Amino acid sequence: MLSEKSAATIRATLPAVGAAIGEITTTFYDRLFTAHPALLRDLFNRGNQAAGEQQQALAASIAAFAGALLDHPHTRPDALLSRIAHKHASLGVTREQYAVVHTHLFAAIAEILGDAVTDEVAAAWDEVYWLMANALVAIEARLYAEAGTEPGATLRDHVVVARRAETADVTTFVVRPADGTPPAPFRPGQYVSVQVELPDGARQIRQYSLSGAPGDAPGTSAEGIRFTVKRVTGTPGATPDGEVSHHLHERVAEGDVLSVGAPFGDVALDDGDGPLLLASAGIGCTPMIAMLDHLAAAGSPRPVTVVHADRTPAAHAFRADLGRLVAALPAATAHVWYETPEGDWPADRTGRADLTGIPLEPGTTAYLCGPLPFLRHARTQLLERGVPAADIHYEVFGPDLWLGQD
Repeated sequence: MLSEKSAATIRATLPAVGAAIGEITTTFYDRLFTAHPALLRDLFNRGNQAAGEQQQALAASIAAFAGALLDHPHTRPDALLSRIAHKHASLGVTREQYAVVHTHLFAAIAEILGDAVTDEVAAAWDEVYWLMANALVAIEARLYAEAGTEPGATLRDHVVVARRAETADVTTFVVRPADGTPPAPFRPGQYVSVQVELPDGARQIRQYSLSGAPGDAPGTSAEGIRFTVKRVTGTPGATPDGEVSHHLHERVAEGDVLSVGAPFGDVALDDGDGPLLLASAGIGCTPMIAMLDHLAAAGSPRPVTVVHADRTPAAHAFRADLGRLVAALPAATAHVWYETPEGDWPADRTGRADLTGIPLEPGTTAYLCGPLPFLRHARTQLLERGVPAADIHYEVFGPDLWLGQD
């Protein structure tokens, strides 16, 4: 994929570029948003920009892609590309925007690295960029076609037909297309983009996991599509409050109209019959509930092991649903941990989730969702128990700061 000449240059310069990539991406975003302020207002997550998480995710993806080209020159890193492409499609990213990114990214590289960016170095990294960009454009074109939508036009008006409080900080919204057409098909584990207009006129977009099972029509829910939102509370002086989650909780009622995108996401329940592990922490339970709901509705005989960790029972969204759905499945068990339990709660289920003693059948496929520390801990324990890396799938809310791992 990468020419021999460029590969040698990338191998020689990757350490220097990697060491400066954080500064490069910060400069890139400054340049991009100065030239195109509408991108920050209406496309990029302003909260992630303020916290620096988007810069870290971009840096991780570029470095991971370049490293993959060097380590496996005859294999395209499709797992990495798929994760990014699904997120891009959910946001409505178009082919033309890759040229805009290229202009400002390479200006940032030249500014930060200075004379080290010779014509040969620039040409090699240009090759890396367009290999990645063109691969993403092709994957995204397929995703748009499968969703039956044009690039950049995935959002449709949906009416909020119900909202339900799951906990004090978690609310489920049920929406249906405003034009009366059926809800979009989806697979358990996928997410939708939701765009809201904030008081300052910005039209910010966030992704939320679908928390209901597909219903009677293939891939749809009878009542509509359900997505679940946790109110994000920031840390003073460090991270801001979640402006979209607060808007949805405080301002959106039944009968209101929201712009909702087509479902995307590469971490979706497989159609096999092998054993499953569904492990989550906090609001990471939402895609797992959709998977359980789907399995229960289908009367699946698959062995299913559910692991969930939360702060308290009161903070545990879908707690009652978890018990109901596990009871409805003939071969399902649940293991729950609370940091601060209430009443008579087992000591070995207090604190952080521990997968070392959980029974797992051979051939188990694992799905993980939750904060990054939980994902790292759970994945490490599964690998140590002999679960192949290829059989461990994860979803992380927010920018994926774990890109490129096996």
